Amino acid sequence: MQFAQICDRVDRDEAAAGPVDVSGLLGTWVNSNPETNGIAHMVTTEEGGRLMLEVQAIGPEGLISWGTTEAEVFTSSPSSRVAAGFACLYDFGFAETRLQAMILKGLAVLAQFHSFKDSSGRADYFVREYYALEHGRY
Repeated sequence: MQFAQICDRVDRDEAAAGPVDVSGLLGTWVNSNPETNGIAHMVTTEEGGRLMLEVQAIGPEGLISWGTTEAEVFTSSPSSRVAAGFACLYDFGFAETRLQAMILKGLAVLAQFHSFKDSSGRADYFVREYYALEHGRY
């Protein structure tokens, strides 16, 4: 088995242990910053063994739906079978946004990479925000 770093090495039995448990990623994640002008919340669901992400962002007259896209799931190590984060791409035609999230201390830390593909002259930019899982207890 080839590896690029020592933590990539695992027993073949461990590497073939079954599907990744995404249950810790599922739900509605709400931005911890009530003054955000970016992504307000995101909803993660599992459909047919795939992790799906739906994003709602702040717009001038309410929320803007980015729609639903499939997210690639990542674990914390090659032998783990518990999801620790995800990545996906939203392509708007004039721009694209890559999202990368990881769970840290119960929060989803979301890195956003925004790139413009039009000739508007806008600079590509990066944002990091924190999201809490909506619990519905109060």
